[in-house]
Amino acid sequence: MATSVAASLGASVAGRATADHNEDDDENTPLAPAVKGKIERFATTAFGAEVTGPFVTPTGTLIFSLQHPSRENPDPFNKGGVGYVKGHTFGEDGDSFDELTIPTTNEEQGRVRVANGDYELLASEDDNIGDNEDYGIPITPEGLRVDEFAGTRYFDLGFTQDMNQFVATNDAGTEGLLFTNIETSPGNVVRMPISQDEDGTWSSDLENTINLSNTEELRSIGGTRINCYGDLSPWNTALSAEEEYAHPRVSNTATVSDIVEDGTGVGHRGAAHFWNRPNPSEIQEAIDDYYGDAAWEVQGAFALSGLELHAYYLGADPVDQDDGSLENTLTPIGEGYPNPYRTGYIVDFREPEAEPPQPVKYHVMGRAAWEAPNVQTDQQTVYLTSDGVNKGLYKFVADRPVPDYEDPMDLEGTLYAAKVTNQDAAAHNPPAEVNLELEWIVLGSARNGEVESWIAEYDDIDQEDYLEHAETDWEEDLETALEEADREVAENGNDDYISDEEILEWADQWESEGPDGVDEELSRVPFLETRAAAKEVGATVEFRKSEGIDSTEGAEPGDYIYVGISEVNDGMSDHEGDVRVDRVDGGLVYRAEIEEDYNISTLEPVIVGPDGTDPADVADDALLNIDNVWVMDDGRVLCCEDAAQFGRSYPNDCLYIYTPDEDDELNEDDAQDHEGDETDDEDTEEETGDEDRSNDSAGNEEDEETGEESRADDEKDDSITNRI
Repeated sequence: MATSVAASLGASVAGRATADHNEDDDENTPLAPAVKGKIERFATTAFGAEVTGPFVTPTGTLIFSLQHPSRENPDPFNKGGVGYVKGHTFGEDGDSFDELTIPTTNEEQGRVRVANGDYELLASEDDNIGDNEDYGIPITPEGLRVDEFAGTRYFDLGFTQDMNQFVATNDAGTEGLLFTNIETSPGNVVRMPISQDEDGTWSSDLENTINLSNTEELRSIGGTRINCYGDLSPWNTALSAEEEYAHPRVSNTATVSDIVEDGTGVGHRGAAHFWNRPNPSEIQEAIDDYYGDAAWEVQGAFALSGLELHAYYLGADPVDQDDGSLENTLTPIGEGYPNPYRTGYIVDFREPEAEPPQPVKYHVMGRAAWEAPNVQTDQQTVYLTSDGVNKGLYKFVADRPVPDYEDPMDLEGTLYAAKVTNQDAAAHNPPAEVNLELEWIVLGSARNGEVESWIAEYDDIDQEDYLEHAETDWEEDLETALEEADREVAENGNDDYISDEEILEWADQWESEGPDGVDEELSRVPFLETRAAAKEVGATVEFRKSEGIDSTEGAEPGDYIYVGISEVNDGMSDHEGDVRVDRVDGGLVYRAEIEEDYNISTLEPVIVGPDGTDPADVADDALLNIDNVWVMDDGRVLCCEDAAQFGRSYPNDCLYIYTPDEDDELNEDDAQDHEGDETDDEDTEEETGDEDRSNDSAGNEEDEETGEESRADDEKDDSITNRI
């Protein structure tokens, strides 16, 4: 089957605002690019691939993934995989290196290059592993590969390795279990034993490698979707983040209040309302057809791809799969359809050495398109980034250290959303010159098992329930019933799930009675509809592609947390809300000093990327569209790219090492001199757009007849339009 352009290019999504980007309107932003300290290129990845999943083992070996490389690359760089750098040890005396040159030839662009040593693969997609399974591939309870079924795809299965977390099993750190996310739907986490020889060579034990998605333990809690980045917890377990892009109830800057004020959801509804629609990823095309000029971007619609395959993975009876044609018609899936409120969480693989480990979802930490968590040394405070357009920054604080809860369902704590308080200082200024000051808004407190009980109330909803929104009997006229249901849901909401009225009633009680004073029935709202709830109570839900977040192991007050923002546009650079800085399509990296109570209150820019219009002599050596970050013990930061390329002279993503400056001053030598190039506020204002639409419409159509991959999937578009 052909995979989508979105799926072939990356893990997060560009929006209409950027898709409509006119280079003539993107004037230079002062101090873009700029660095407080220095960045040095350590690696370039193979054409078409992102750099993801950085991790440095206790013995100083760098591991990172080869995510969705071009199929046109030479073997073995034409398959998704995970590997390590052989011949370079971080943390030992003399681990310096000569900065890697840019890739200039086809040979250099078609492989992974590192500044010192060699990149060696430990495993690749479709490698044969334990129980005669294929590396990275989810199967149904009956043992069939999920990709044998018809249905839209969210990535090729096994092609999109992201997070790597190494759990050492000996004191020397030379043996352990590597947990690797596979960013698909259904999602997967692979646990692979690896070990290091005396000469520094690492080897993998494929025979004892497990697709954790295929264990009953994970399937019983709803499986996972779109496993992105993660963290190694202070209690030495792998935390996987579900990047559930389909969770938005409202698109972009809209709020539920806007729907009530307008008297209709037209122009506002997000993908969440269409979760249980037959062929859900086709909703954008349907909305365009029904509403014409009044159509809008249904935020998150692209991430409904792969949802029906997820249903089959969980055990739902496949429809339209029995006659050999493998058609994906509108016939609704009944019993066993996924519950949306069971995905979009942080997943902890407790007892990592168990056969298999027991996964637990921390529902009490909220539901979003999680890029990554960062758990603090107090083992109570967790910071969480949510990827995409107009998303929030969140914090969870447990009542006591997480490992103290023998039963993780007993975990209790409070969920917060950040609000930027210095709007005036930030308005229409270069991001390099603006610290963002934060206060934390309490959304609610709950117990993990309590949230799970609320989720269970929605377990029996399926695609037939969606069609009940129509007046026409779907069994008599399915196409008419589907259009009626689509229009009813778009205009008045999907009453199968939490309603608009419940969200607004929660917000009213939150304001009048405080977060602990809302009715018990409404207490679920901020945990199951986190983004919509945060919007209604004034949190800053404007961050544009909030990516990796990390602090050094054992970080204490006075140390730093680093946060990557892949693009500074859309909600961060428009004329609304709390953040209105000048646009920098190349993104930036913030850092926040950890305070005595493990709070953070200031985001300080330390790396600013280039403008989208900067030429090669600027863009070639600047950090572009930061994705994952990983802080080493010595304070240096690994910075991985998911780049749109812009004016670069080469098409590859890079891994940079950032070294902070001792005097903490902006390095003018690394900044482009744009003095006198003032940004026109009107030029930076663009319509906000869905992070998803261009990718979904561009590539989520399958070639059912040939089953061949689209050539477009192997080409990395130079524009940000097709970047995910």
